[in-house]
Amino acid sequence: MYNTDLLIIGCGIAGLSAAIEAAKKGIFSVVICKNDAFDCNTRHAQGGVAATLSPHDTPQSHIYDTLDTGAGLCKKEAVEILVKKGPERIKEIVKLGANFSKSPLSDAWENLDLGREGGHHARRIVHAKDQTGLEIEKTLINAAKSNEKITLLEYRTLIELITEHHLINPTKKGCFGAYVLDRKAGKIIAIRAKSTIIATGGIGEVYLHSTNPKSATGDGIAAAWRAGAKIANLEFIQFHPTTLYHPKAESFLISEALRGYGAVLKDRNGDEFMQKYHEMQSLAPRDIVARAIDKEMKISGENCVFLDIRHAHSSDLIENFPLIYAQCLKFGIDITKETIPVVPAFHYCCGGIKVNVCGETNIKNLYAIGESSCSGVHGANRLASNSLLEAMVFAKDAIVQISSNKSAQIIDKNVIKEWDDSGTEFADEWVLVSHNLYEIQKIMWDYVGIVRNNVRLQRALKRICLIREEIEEFYKKTKVCTPVLELRNIACVAELVTRCAILRKESRGLHFTTDYPQKSTEFEKDTVICRE
Repeated sequence: MYNTDLLIIGCGIAGLSAAIEAAKKGIFSVVICKNDAFDCNTRHAQGGVAATLSPHDTPQSHIYDTLDTGAGLCKKEAVEILVKKGPERIKEIVKLGANFSKSPLSDAWENLDLGREGGHHARRIVHAKDQTGLEIEKTLINAAKSNEKITLLEYRTLIELITEHHLINPTKKGCFGAYVLDRKAGKIIAIRAKSTIIATGGIGEVYLHSTNPKSATGDGIAAAWRAGAKIANLEFIQFHPTTLYHPKAESFLISEALRGYGAVLKDRNGDEFMQKYHEMQSLAPRDIVARAIDKEMKISGENCVFLDIRHAHSSDLIENFPLIYAQCLKFGIDITKETIPVVPAFHYCCGGIKVNVCGETNIKNLYAIGESSCSGVHGANRLASNSLLEAMVFAKDAIVQISSNKSAQIIDKNVIKEWDDSGTEFADEWVLVSHNLYEIQKIMWDYVGIVRNNVRLQRALKRICLIREEIEEFYKKTKVCTPVLELRNIACVAELVTRCAILRKESRGLHFTTDYPQKSTEFEKDTVICRE
């Protein structure tokens, strides 16, 4: 067994920011990474971080854009905290060594080159060309690895949170750490902690097409649900409007920043179409753009639409978007001379484990931050580039809360039950795993996707529940291993997303159903579910 002041599950921007802040307060932390520390959603973020750093921008404008995009469900207190504290978090990560793009023509703080993305009425996107997430992740990993108060454990997979149900005599309630699979040693370890933070990121593998890495399997949300945490707003799934349409591209994301740079959406005939759907045209919020593309594809029968940035100066385009240029060129598309075929794909989950503005869940000593949480910032739709900012801002606030909690104690190792895997065998039916995974992803894509209705949702729930029960039986008789753990979590989260979608009988933000195409004041509230 390990024991530590703080256990952080996840090594993206949220988890590592929390660890670094904790170290400043003298708190020792163990950070577990499912694979290597670079395998996280943060690394894949292209666009940037939204913050009011320009004299031509105001916090009020950023707040307005966030609330407007959130379609009436953002928590105003959380949004105000995000916007107010955002610039300081940017300055702190620059101090850690993050090298963001600059421009001699910029009058923003430190001459940062501020971009613009959909839903924003001002240029406020801090970026490192089109590889912002990679720059941030490198900076945070270097800072964490050089800090003696932070222990990074790679290739460790979360199995379950340790709660009163895992105590020999359950006299206390709360979260006391987690059971974790050490993949290299082939052992199950219990990490005991005074406080535990879930920062496991997204749920992209629940869907057939996703911009997320393969490791985004909703592990933290599923484990928190099984432990009794409240889950909120999982029906609000953000589909990124523009991923590269190519059979070998694996949903490579074409950053929204490209549209902020001047790219416009066109059909196969070369005609623009976004003016039919929103006054901001190709810079409209993501949910509107994704639904517009979906509708245009259904009307035309085509498999994609196109992004046109050919009017931009080629050398400037390559300089500002080197990753997108190189990746498209790899598939035979020169974006300086040709339009880019694009389709929507799963990108971000606006719901998650319900928390307050300090990251606290309804389970004592359990916190959640970043994409796996539902802080109230994003409401029914996330404003572009607010996600990285949310992770940094609320990571620090969670640590402030944790450091003030003097009652949290490490539980004695003798009162925790040992992990019992008697009667289990090593899996030899891996075809069951691959088939179950594909079936879940196909159901979610077809029935719980960009456009929904009651018949599709009920059909999805019925099938997913059956598959989840089959997976649970397979899990109980199989030696613990990462593929089965991930499959179990994917099935769990798929069911939760579908249940939340069924409960919301209106269309709002990212949730659009043809049975209830309008907003309803009756549903101007969070969708909250909890395991009985």
